Amino acid sequence: TLAVGSPLVMDPNSICRKTKRLAGKQAELCQTEPDIVQEVAKGAKLGVRECQYQFRFRRWNCSSHTKYFGKILQQDIRETAFVYAITAAGVSHAITQACSMGELLQCSCEVTRSRAPPLPTAGPGAEGSAWEWGGCGDDVDFGYEKSRQFMDAKRKKGKSDIRTLIDLHNNEAGRLAVRSYMRTECKCHGLSGSCTLHTCWKKMPHFREVGDRLLERFNGAFKVMGANDGKTLLPVGRSIKPPDRQDLVYSADSPDFCAANRKTGSPGTRGRVCNSTAPDVSGCDLLCCGRGHRAETVVLEENCLCRFHWCCVVQCRKCRVHQELSLCL
Repeated sequence: TLAVGSPLVMDPNSICRKTKRLAGKQAELCQTEPDIVQEVAKGAKLGVRECQYQFRFRRWNCSSHTKYFGKILQQDIRETAFVYAITAAGVSHAITQACSMGELLQCSCEVTRSRAPPLPTAGPGAEGSAWEWGGCGDDVDFGYEKSRQFMDAKRKKGKSDIRTLIDLHNNEAGRLAVRSYMRTECKCHGLSGSCTLHTCWKKMPHFREVGDRLLERFNGAFKVMGANDGKTLLPVGRSIKPPDRQDLVYSADSPDFCAANRKTGSPGTRGRVCNSTAPDVSGCDLLCCGRGHRAETVVLEENCLCRFHWCCVVQCRKCRVHQELSLCL
């Protein structure tokens, strides 16, 4: 069976057309809150784009338009963990953002009346000035909850197997990468910049920051197995410490992604552009798996000799540039 988020990641726009495959809460959201589902689709695309950025120099580069991508989602390898986490994070982020922008009827800015006053930030005039919550804070709890409802919707059978436990754990890790790292932004008010009053609000981290954080979790992901109770994940091998809620978990080892293999979902690295001088994962030695690389010259058109004409046009010429690329054999 496909895991819950798979159709969403594979084809965000048609998620509600596949209602036969959707269970309870998802089908209900499709019917009653189509505008939220639109943000869910945007969030899924945001997640996949970030995945492609984070893995752009690796053997598996999160390319989603190949027939291999669906196979990745049906496994329990650490790449699958990252895709689920970044998608759940993207959905959370997109919905919260839409709330703050006033694009959804169901939510708006965060209600801050009940929150404790913000901690004074170091800076000129921070002592002795008054504080209050105001502005338009991000209602991250609303985005978190909607992402949870959609991404964690139970499969029709409702039976919990290790696959489900792993997917749900990684979904939650993704949402927490947004919710647990809210930052406080403040604005000063007062005569001639005297800062007698600070108005503060909570903002989500930038999504690139979320991606960076989840990549760190990917690099330190925990291999797990199911406990006898069928409800708990236990770490395998190197660690006695169980993974916390923000860690990524997986149960199967990844293939090396060197050669194309439909069964494992590896598109291979033949023809990939590599860096002939880098010693890291983007270098030709590692990316091409020791098969070597060839040089190719490509001709690109670039804007050049740009001039600003008053007012207000920039006119450029097209220049042809020769660029040397290294491609994996």
